[in-house]
Amino acid sequence: MSTKDYLEKDYYKSLGVAKTATQDEIKKSYRKLARKYHPDANKGDAEAEERFKEISEAYDVLSDDKRRKEYDEVRAYGGAFRGGGAGAGPQGFDLNDLFGNAPGGAGAGERLGDLFGGLFGRGGGQTRTTSTRRPRRGQDVESEVTLTFSEALNGITVPLRLSSEAPCATCRGTGAKAGTLPRVCPYCDGTGQETRNMGGFGFAEPCSHCHGRGMVVDDPCPTCHGSGRAVSTRTIQARIPAGVKDGQTIRLKGKGAPGENGGPAGDLLVKLKVSGHSVFGRDGDNLTVTVPVTFPEAALGAEIMVPVHGGQPVKLRIPEGTPNGRTFRVRGRGATRRDGTKGDLLATVEVNVPQKLTEEERGALTELSQTHRGDDLRQSLVQQAREG
Repeated sequence: MSTKDYLEKDYYKSLGVAKTATQDEIKKSYRKLARKYHPDANKGDAEAEERFKEISEAYDVLSDDKRRKEYDEVRAYGGAFRGGGAGAGPQGFDLNDLFGNAPGGAGAGERLGDLFGGLFGRGGGQTRTTSTRRPRRGQDVESEVTLTFSEALNGITVPLRLSSEAPCATCRGTGAKAGTLPRVCPYCDGTGQETRNMGGFGFAEPCSHCHGRGMVVDDPCPTCHGSGRAVSTRTIQARIPAGVKDGQTIRLKGKGAPGENGGPAGDLLVKLKVSGHSVFGRDGDNLTVTVPVTFPEAALGAEIMVPVHGGQPVKLRIPEGTPNGRTFRVRGRGATRRDGTKGDLLATVEVNVPQKLTEEERGALTELSQTHRGDDLRQSLVQQAREG
């Protein structure tokens, strides 16, 4: 009985039982159907005869625990399971029906072998190659840049000196000494990978002999010692976009280590450190600034000039009776966002208390204090503290 039969025929359906049916349930169903479709009870009925053959074939497999397990494996995994030899499966199953001589010629069989070979072992514990060597993406490279506050807000192009692995310049990535060439790895046949059987499942991993390269070097290059790789130092110009923040990491596609076998280069990951500013701070996409005001300005209201990063100061109207620490929002004067819009400028007023007073100022404040006594302001606070 071929693997193709196992794939195409649903024996559980033929006997009318579930996949979890016990042997007693299988036997009971078989006997019932066998009596119904037996040729002696249906003489001259070709359809009943075919049905009886179908039932008998299903029972032969499902009544045998070992054959039933093999049947379930084939149905579950598409035929890619442990084989008893090259092309032959357990109980005489011919795996070539699926992997070698499948309809469509050798090309179809090879495609199926490539599809299932990387997932399931077929060597009864042996190690075999399963896939061709493929292009490999280069590694990501990390770098760190320190920017001034203004550079982070405006964006800047900075030179970065990078060190990463690349094909050895001496041997041009072959790993072999000048005048010699590497040879195909005899263990993996040049694929660079092997599949190790793990009890019915195979796991692809780099070849243990050539370390995934697919080639073996007999006379290694003195520069890279046969690895084909060497540390390469280069300088690139990296554009840092406007509005980046301290601690942010930006990814520059294709600026990392070169790939192997025609694979794409990795990415460059740039971690940013942004220095502080003597006037402005940062709150997400908003800038912050503290603006000193006099007591009369806060009490009577005033128009004050507020500094703007990279531009002319703007006029801000503070209302009468503005308390110390109040924050005002100036729209569109903050950091640049990813979509090109800008955050806001948050201006916090700080009432300035003069350290020295003239006689005239002292007299005016003394007169004012007679009408605005501090004890009156704190009386309710003291009362609440007593009651609490």
